[in-house]
Amino acid sequence: MDILGRSDRVDLPGLGLTDIHAKIDTGAYTSSLHCSRAEIIDGKLEFVLLDEEHPEFTGMKFTFEEYDQREIKNSFGEAELRFIIKTTVKIHNRTFKTQFSLSDRDNMKFPILLGRRVLKNRFLIDVSKTDVSFKHKNEAS
Repeated sequence: MDILGRSDRVDLPGLGLTDIHAKIDTGAYTSSLHCSRAEIIDGKLEFVLLDEEHPEFTGMKFTFEEYDQREIKNSFGEAELRFIIKTTVKIHNRTFKTQFSLSDRDNMKFPILLGRRVLKNRFLIDVSKTDVSFKHKNEAS
């Protein structure tokens, strides 16, 4: 089983994003992706990821025909209605399809939070380490 530290950098191939900082959070069930603007237009979910201050910000608009909405508790225990999308995440050169809730993580250090749903039965977490997958990826290239 591959090891992850308390944070890493991951790729989101379905969204064309690479080496995005992610916090590994075994306390969260669902993974989360920073999105400051999301709206439904003609029955489709349209959103822009990250924000202008983020180094990986592209301003690119994403459109999803398949999405969901559900209440998710934030880190303060308050329920928030969030959009849910399914996309791929690449970690340790392995690609998984998983769900991400779209939330405003502007005040958070990491634009991505990886929860138990994607971690369970795939990775062991060693909180004394960081960027294990990212370092492995760079050594291989």
